[in-house]
Amino acid sequence: MTQNPVLSHLAHLRPALLLSLTLGLGAAGAQANQAPAAPAPSLSLSATPAPQTLETPVLGSPLLGTPALASPSLASPALASPASAAAAPAPNTPDSTQLRGLWIDGFGPGLKTAAQVRQTVDDAERMGINVLVVQTIRRADCFCLGSSLPAVTDKDLQPGFDPLAEVIRLAKPKGMKVIAWASVTGIGNLSNLNTNPNHVYKTHGPQSKDPWLAVRSDGSWQEGNDAWLDPAIPEAAKYISDGLLSVVKNYDVDGIQLDRIRYPDSGDWGYSPRVLHRYRLETGRSGTPSGSDEYFKAWKRDQVTGLVRRISVQAKAIRPELWVSAATIVYGSPPAPGDIKAFQSTASYRNVMQDWPRWMNEGLLDINMPMNYKRETSAQQAQWYDGWNRFARSVQGRGLSASGSSIYLNTPQDSAAQAQRALAAGVGWVGYSYRTPTLAVYEEKQTAEAGREAVRQALAKTSLGKAVRFDGPPPHTRGLMGTVAGQERLGGLQVELLQGDKVVATSVTDGGGFYGFMDVPAGETRIRVSGQAWKTAVPQRGIAQVPNLVIRKLSPVSAPAPSTAPAPGTPGAPNLAPPTPQELQRGGETPG
Repeated sequence: MTQNPVLSHLAHLRPALLLSLTLGLGAAGAQANQAPAAPAPSLSLSATPAPQTLETPVLGSPLLGTPALASPSLASPALASPASAAAAPAPNTPDSTQLRGLWIDGFGPGLKTAAQVRQTVDDAERMGINVLVVQTIRRADCFCLGSSLPAVTDKDLQPGFDPLAEVIRLAKPKGMKVIAWASVTGIGNLSNLNTNPNHVYKTHGPQSKDPWLAVRSDGSWQEGNDAWLDPAIPEAAKYISDGLLSVVKNYDVDGIQLDRIRYPDSGDWGYSPRVLHRYRLETGRSGTPSGSDEYFKAWKRDQVTGLVRRISVQAKAIRPELWVSAATIVYGSPPAPGDIKAFQSTASYRNVMQDWPRWMNEGLLDINMPMNYKRETSAQQAQWYDGWNRFARSVQGRGLSASGSSIYLNTPQDSAAQAQRALAAGVGWVGYSYRTPTLAVYEEKQTAEAGREAVRQALAKTSLGKAVRFDGPPPHTRGLMGTVAGQERLGGLQVELLQGDKVVATSVTDGGGFYGFMDVPAGETRIRVSGQAWKTAVPQRGIAQVPNLVIRKLSPVSAPAPSTAPAPGTPGAPNLAPPTPQELQRGGETPG
């Protein structure tokens, strides 16, 4: 008897969702059938002190179901300092060095059939891996059947097969965590486009009436064969965010990973007419900014950070225990540990607009996985590998760090040496990738099976040879989120959280009016935007979700403060080496 493939994949979805589907309740019903929740945070409208005015929030449909708030409380953390490596972790949160991970990509064998998935999970277990970072959203499509995005179209993919559900079914009983890896802004490769007519490349690609693509100053949009969404287009940010959140709602994943959460490498980006209109509207600046305009760069960094914030806080509202991670850029030579000013002169910060130390500082990431793709055969790059590990460790705050290591560019022995040094530096280790486990496999001089066995044997001779579990809660489980409404200009508004008379956190709204905070102290809290204030409460655990706040009068526009760090090669700039050609032309498909 042939089993219905849809029913087969539903068997491995989250139990609460299955119950809601059975009862016809939908996603909101799934939330209601989870563990009983404490009452929603109070939206008391008692008067706030002058000169603020109190506006009655417009009660719209809540963005997400109210999370359970009755779990054991966590100690209220202080806001982390970007240069602090000694901030206390949450109780029972695992140490970074307990993380031994492996990226499982979908660009070749590994995820495309039930037999491949079983082999992948078995091989990872033999290698001592405890975290699988599984490609889930590839190019705005999913290696799954239960998300809001189209399924991946691939001739080698087993018909009716749900790779993510099968990985979860097989890996979790073995004690492995499953992290759903998403390419956030990458939406198409011209050599292998998704064939679904509803795919975003077809509905909002270069030939559409409403393109969402990142565009250079000369109007071009391709980076190699790739097309990228622009995170500064609000509808694009919401679309891809909602797609990943649907995975969190529907699958029992332990975490998510944000990859390609940035602008592309080559050239100046952010020049679509819609993006430039937003920039002028929100900053009051006129004309078309140059590629070196520091105000424009700062604004674009805010757009990338805003997308990280939107995904992270909304994901935690669904499940506070979810691990949120990102594959971050670490091109060239590293800054000294804790040197944030020097980091602001790197390609990570200046070229692709990633401010990942800030993401760690704000509690938006639980785990930073820098793509530390360095060749051990180069003495210089081996030093860079160690230096980036030290820098990542120094700015992780209460979060964790794990060095993303290019096993595909190294011999098994060199990969094992890097892994050992990563753990000695106090960070975890993640290898890229299962499909290409050694340089010899990458160069087609060795089979993948032989390469994985060689890596297993090499790791077994190090401290990674001892099996450990990666268990415990993530460091960040408490926060607040909401949206503002009522004005054309919704992005770039400063949002302050006050407890008593003290401002405990500040942020800015994204282009859709969303704001969010993690790691703020629990308790009665006022939200202040454009001189107006509203009351709510931050729970001990979970995310306080505030209905739409209607802005009656906007504060004057202001541009984000530009970086004062000198550009590379200018007087006073740190002596940092630029990215290597191998870093910018990695070949094939890799995280980032």
